[in-house]
Order: sequence, then C-alpha cells, then structure tokens
Amino acid sequence: MKSILQKDLWSITSFLENKEYNFNKENILTQLPEKFIDEAINAISSWDNYTSTPLIKLNKLNDELKFKNIYYKDEDKRFDLKSFKALGGAFAVYKIASEKKDITVSTATAGNHGRSVAWGAQRLGIKCKIFISEFVSESRAEAMRKLDAEVIRVKGNYDNSLKECIKQSKENNWEIIQDVSWEGYKEVPKLIMAGYTIMVKEILDEVKSNSITHVFLQAGVGGMAAAMIAGFAKLSKNIPKFIIVEPENADCVLQSIKNNKPTSVDIKKETVMGGMSCGDVSSIAWEILRNSSNYCLTIPDEAISTTVALLAEKRLSDEKIIAGECAVPGIIALIGSFNNKEYLDKLELNEQSNVLLFGCEGLTDNAMYQKLLNDGLQKI
Repeated sequence: MKSILQKDLWSITSFLENKEYNFNKENILTQLPEKFIDEAINAISSWDNYTSTPLIKLNKLNDELKFKNIYYKDEDKRFDLKSFKALGGAFAVYKIASEKKDITVSTATAGNHGRSVAWGAQRLGIKCKIFISEFVSESRAEAMRKLDAEVIRVKGNYDNSLKECIKQSKENNWEIIQDVSWEGYKEVPKLIMAGYTIMVKEILDEVKSNSITHVFLQAGVGGMAAAMIAGFAKLSKNIPKFIIVEPENADCVLQSIKNNKPTSVDIKKETVMGGMSCGDVSSIAWEILRNSSNYCLTIPDEAISTTVALLAEKRLSDEKIIAGECAVPGIIALIGSFNNKEYLDKLELNEQSNVLLFGCEGLTDNAMYQKLLNDGLQKI
C-alpha cells in the first residue's frame, strides 16, 4: 500500500484557497430554503424501498494516512439507480407532477441525472425525453430507455445536449427537470439540490457527534457540492472545511472562485469523469459555493482506474466497494493532499481529522467500470 500511495499518480494539478470564504448560514439557506430541504427529506424517506446508504470507514487507507477517521458515503446502494442522482431528479419530477397534470418531462444528462428523471417519470406514468451528448455511452442510454424514456443523442458535448433540450422543450411545452440553473430557471434546480440533502441527514444520524472536520465534494455544475454545504448549514452543529474537487480539464468552479464571478471553461479534452465534465457552474450553486467553499482542487484522470481497483480489491477498506469513475475523485484528492505537505498544512489535515468522502456512484455503466477495473488491476 505504501508504495502505491507514494507514486506520482496521486497528484493535484491545481490548488486554490478561496479568499472570499465567509460562511453565512442564513445566506446559504436563502439560496436553498429550509422548507425545500424538509419537504425533500420527508418525501424521499417515505418512498418504497428507501433505505439509508452505507457510511463506510476506509480503515486500510487511514492506516496509511493516520487521520482520525475517513468516511465514504457509498451511493452504489441508492435505490436501483446506484447513484446519489436518484434523489434529486426523481424528487423534482414528483414535486412538479403534484402541481401540474399531463406533463412530459425532459432533461440533458451525462447519465445518472437522466436515469433519476426517467425513474421518477416512470414511477408516476409520465412521458420523459432525455438528451445526451455523443460522448455518453450506449449502455447508459439503454439504461434510460429501460425506464421508458425516449433518448435523443446530440452531436457535441454535454453543453450542446443541454442547449438542444432547452430548444425542443420550449417548442413542445415540455417541463425541463435540469440540475443546472440559468436566468429565469431557478426553482427546479433547487428542488433537485434539496433531494440530495438527505445524504447529509443520513450521515449525521450515523455520526451523531457532528464531528466531521473535512468534506471533499465533487463538482460538475456544482449542484451536489452546494447541496451538501446547505445540508450541513441546516443540520449540523459544526461546520467543516469544504474542499471542491474537479477534473483538471473541467474546472469551472475553481475558475469561478479564482475570478470571483461565474467563469465558463472551454472543455477541449473530455475527462473520463463524464458526469463532472461541465463548462459552467450552476448559478444557484455558485451563490452558495462562492463564499462557503474553503479550497478548490483539480485532479487528472490518471489515478481514476487505480482507485476503482483498490476499492474493489478491499485495499482501502475492510469490504469490497464498487465505485464508478465519479465516485473516487475525493479519495484521489485526499491522497494527493497527504503527499504534499504544503496542501496538508493548508487544509489542516491531521490525526484529529474526521474526513468525509462521497462515493457518488457505483456500477452505473458496466462497460466503463470493467474497463477501469481491468486497467487499474494492471497498475496495482
């Protein structure tokens, strides 16, 4: 294990301290109102087959890093969708459908969010249109078709699929269920983010001492990261440090924090972390992240397959963990920080640290997972 941790593989390509950090609970819960959070938690916890997902201690990894605890929230066990995204899109569909009848819902997705919207629509017998880019795997598309959604593939990247979704939805009067916000489109993304916050409740129900000191948060458009911060603002007695983790080629949150304004990123090379390949931060997420995230990090793709394999081989914990490509960036960022004393000191990571990581997806794309696993097994 030690030789693996010491490899150059565990690298951080950018590290940025947020000079504008000023955590304000009231401001955060203005952006994501407490009533939305309460309604989402109450609704989702009443759904059939709802159970809290496991909070696993990565004890073998911690034997090397020497922190107090490293917790991993395993969203592979979330309903049958194997991703935290099951919470947000489905809740938004549920909420919108309770207010409007005979609707068709639509969304653009890299995979997991679309499955949630499709699943939510299927549960209620609603028609669903899903827009995906040319880079989304056919297995992900087929998973959405199996949930009775019509899948529409668009040439170009995620941003192209979103533009086409908006265009056709306006033409056909479809209800867009999107996890990114823009001018005039705010409420649905808030509902989606509110759905995610049940993860914080589940974690704090298990870690009753409210002792989490550091939270590593993956960011695509920033919705999950901002939702977790809002969840801690509402539900936790203490506020940990929040560290945003992004792919080096899709670092819209880091660039926005750096420039102190929403900043678009031109994604010239697609990352293997497809669900995090986003060029623009959600405007609602930005209003939370701009002052409430302590640090931003970016990582390359190289360690993704290695980390997937280490989890599958029980090398980081006492049990096998099935983790998709977007589940492991927090682990990579944590090890990368451990291997850089400057970063370790700035983050104040030490033997008293209780670190929380989000394994935000499991086996959502079997072909991708097998490829990453095979590649990773060759490296370890």
